[in-house]
Amino acid sequence: MRKPLAAAFLALAIAGAGAAPATAAGVAPTGAGKAADTGPAASVVSDVVASVGQTLSGPARPSAGAVTFAGTVALSNCSGSVVRMPDSESDDPALVMTNGHCLESGFPAPGQVLVDRSSSRTFSLLNASGSRVATLRAAKLAYGTMTDTDVALYQLTTTYGRIKSSYGIDALTLNDAHPVAGTAISIPSGYWKRIYSCSIDGFVPTLKEGGWTWKDSVRYTSACTTIGGTSGSPVVDQATNRVVAVNNTGNEDGERCTVNNPCEVDADGDVTVRQGINYAQQTYGIPACIGIDSKLDLSASGCTLPKP
Repeated sequence: MRKPLAAAFLALAIAGAGAAPATAAGVAPTGAGKAADTGPAASVVSDVVASVGQTLSGPARPSAGAVTFAGTVALSNCSGSVVRMPDSESDDPALVMTNGHCLESGFPAPGQVLVDRSSSRTFSLLNASGSRVATLRAAKLAYGTMTDTDVALYQLTTTYGRIKSSYGIDALTLNDAHPVAGTAISIPSGYWKRIYSCSIDGFVPTLKEGGWTWKDSVRYTSACTTIGGTSGSPVVDQATNRVVAVNNTGNEDGERCTVNNPCEVDADGDVTVRQGINYAQQTYGIPACIGIDSKLDLSASGCTLPKP
């Protein structure tokens, strides 16, 4: 997981762009993944410094598969996207997806699941070129957890149809089928306005980081060098433009199963550490849990999201 960017920027401002602070305190950890996430102690400093340089040089233009920034959002500490289910209607309340470790309240504890919590969080909505076109506001946190997966869903005060009619932007659709190894993907970060492209290298039965455990995680090929602040970015299938996962972590220092250094655990319990490799959490199971009017129903048939 990555440290919160706000804290990292503050440290940079105090120490100067040439010096990288060792920790970023005072914000929830930036969770597994890459973004200005919040959470327990993390060392995203070098990533933040690199990111600052990339941002100053201007947003990267959309790459393979015509994946753009349209529908992505920037949070105060992470990235995210406006997402719809395959059967969502235009008058349904819109949803924003990001990581559980990006919550404004900090990291959920292992085993903790948050449902229908009050929130008025704001999100900067981006167009295809990465320019902010609107500020969206949450009506509530519909769901958030770091158990088995690392995801948060905010219900907005507006609908998919209003976003489309007002700003000409469609929500990104969540695919409801398990992704396939070798699939070409792009990861548009609303926070950094940068798009990473690579392929799905494979799937990890158990991914452990600190006290958290995630199941059936997506592992990227090495070309997706996501950084702090990209946490919560949608992982988009370049062939279909559908979302197959949510970006959430990477092994920074080669450590074994520590915060910001997730390790892979296979079915036999053998541990593998892949320094510099990054991961995401699959999202194909979410549509089964979202019913009419974007209502969360954890008891629905086929819904496998962890329950409170």
